[in-house]
Amino acid sequence: MKRINSKATDNEKLRQLSAEYVNHSGGAMTTDQGIGIANTDDSLKAGERGPTLLQDFIFREKIMHFDHERIPERIVHARGFGAHGHFQVYESQSAITRAHFLSDPDLVTPVFVRFSTVAGFRGSPDTVRDVRGFAVKFYTQEGNYDLVGNNMPVFFIQDAMKFPDLVHALKPEPHNEIPQAASAHDTFWDFIANNPETAHNMMWLMSDRAIPKSYRMMEGFGIHTYRLINAKGQSKFVKFHWKPLLGVHSLLWDETQKIAGVDPDFNRRDLWENIFCGNFPEWELGVQILDPKDEFNFDFDILDPTKLWPEELVPVKKIGKMTLDHNVTNYFAETEQVAFCPANIVPGIDFSNDPLLQGRLFSYPDTQLSRLGGPNFHEIPINRPIVKVNNNQRDGIHRMSIDQGTVSYFPNALNKGEPHPASLGEPAYAHFIEKLGGETVRKRADSFKDFYSQPIMFWHSLAPYEQKHVINAFRFELGKVKNTDIRQAVVNMLNNIDGDLATQVATCIGATPPAMPFKAKNVKISPALSQAGTVSSAKTRKVGILLECGFDKREVDAIANAAITAGATVEIISGAQAPVTAKDNRTVNASQTYATTSPVIYDAIYIPSGSRHVETLMLNPHTLDYINNTFKHCKPLAASGDAVELLRSAPALKNASLCGNKSGMVNDKGVITSKGRNEFSAFTNEFIAALNKGRFFEREDC
Repeated sequence: MKRINSKATDNEKLRQLSAEYVNHSGGAMTTDQGIGIANTDDSLKAGERGPTLLQDFIFREKIMHFDHERIPERIVHARGFGAHGHFQVYESQSAITRAHFLSDPDLVTPVFVRFSTVAGFRGSPDTVRDVRGFAVKFYTQEGNYDLVGNNMPVFFIQDAMKFPDLVHALKPEPHNEIPQAASAHDTFWDFIANNPETAHNMMWLMSDRAIPKSYRMMEGFGIHTYRLINAKGQSKFVKFHWKPLLGVHSLLWDETQKIAGVDPDFNRRDLWENIFCGNFPEWELGVQILDPKDEFNFDFDILDPTKLWPEELVPVKKIGKMTLDHNVTNYFAETEQVAFCPANIVPGIDFSNDPLLQGRLFSYPDTQLSRLGGPNFHEIPINRPIVKVNNNQRDGIHRMSIDQGTVSYFPNALNKGEPHPASLGEPAYAHFIEKLGGETVRKRADSFKDFYSQPIMFWHSLAPYEQKHVINAFRFELGKVKNTDIRQAVVNMLNNIDGDLATQVATCIGATPPAMPFKAKNVKISPALSQAGTVSSAKTRKVGILLECGFDKREVDAIANAAITAGATVEIISGAQAPVTAKDNRTVNASQTYATTSPVIYDAIYIPSGSRHVETLMLNPHTLDYINNTFKHCKPLAASGDAVELLRSAPALKNASLCGNKSGMVNDKGVITSKGRNEFSAFTNEFIAALNKGRFFEREDC
């Protein structure tokens, strides 16, 4: 506690005290200079749908302070992992953009991609429920282009002015810095309940999209509306998509919690190992193109970042492919020091008046000043463009270049006018010429005020098992909220999306179900929003085989060879990392033990026959753990010969009488059994088919 000067005036005493303790419980909001603020939700724009104005000192102060709150870790997206690769367009897109890297199908453009979680610190686990960052830096021949997005196509808020509020609410609560990397706490849900614009992204966050199985199986979205401009100066609106060739797949909530304990680096390890092994992740770049004449032809505003363009209305055209083919050499030098910014664009790509995007254009480079120590972060190797940098900017902390000559200004005569502004025929950036008009206002456009139509569409587009996961996610999250008024407010908010959803959540968290449950009529469905129909393949999936001495090696070889042929990897799990002897005295090396791995790491488990081998597994408590977790998480579970008895005797994880199953789990979907070698070929084929499918959510129905 500071000592107060007894001779100071009352005002001076108050000033000295306030320098240490500030009570924010009452009074009007002000800037850091004490100037009153009437609106802290909307940035100053040229017209309701116009661009944000640089003169908005309130926004600049708010976002500047937010950008510099953490040193040196990123405030958001701190937990990340990256890799190098390349991008190649399928055919020239010169009809819609003059961007060179999108116009030459023979050109291979280097890229660096950083995946991340949003909320947690650098030491938090990979598998938390969160939005995932998906940022791509293209090193093009016209300069660096950064496509900075997420794995969800919409964002929580509509205007960048509210971004500090969102993150302050989401981060650990300031009095105890709990919880880490989690949204299940009072301040976050208080913010949600008081900001209905968050409803759409909140539904995505409670869905399986928030717990991706792998970065390699995760969609990416540019979120914002951008412009593409061709050589004639003609413009189209565009939204960018990344579509993974392996399909879009997620973990189950119970898995994520267990994986966070046994391998907090699960997603980054998966990316590193697959690139190292040559299983190069691939995504197709898709674009949704909209003619400006159709800008107002929808029941949503195309500039609203809390809205998506349904793919059924505006199809996604796949125009190229990105492949990640080599890992970083040094995590800090590359992944930690990479600096992305939506303002890094190349000729042929331009911005829209999306008010969230407008704020990000300022915020990102401002943040890098704190993180990377000054204005020269572009000279760090991972951030350098592949083209020559030629301008009059000099000096500053951490300057790497040794600039020659005496001239650092323009116009000049001493250096014969060099470097000169680009002239006709030389590559130069030119913004799209757009007529702007409207009063200078701090106001939200009326077209941004529909908060529930798209959350309704999202909810009704999900498969029944996906809806069940959303309900359970709300129950978990709100069950952690201590304030009952906040719980009730969120339930009331959910009733604007679906009354049954609100009721099922309310009954589990001690809230009052809606008296008049809402049910939307004439609901529009978008199948693209569900993961149920995604591509599914055994490629890069991981099979665990439980072995003890006395197993049947011919069965193991058959299953292992079939799995590897299908593109999967196989690991042998035993009591020790040592050779395991089969009943014909041949051996197989165990690469994992029960202490070094866990059933949640694998996509399928197989147990071969062999009486001695099965007897040993019967006495091993880990066997039951592998069987039950694999079954509970709806993954393929296979046993042959006398090993089938292990499945038959394992406690069923469901009500057998309700499901008509009185023989444990052996007759369930995705549980494959074989009694003898005569049927082993069919058994192997059935196992590979199950591995291709991946999950059997029918098990959750009981």
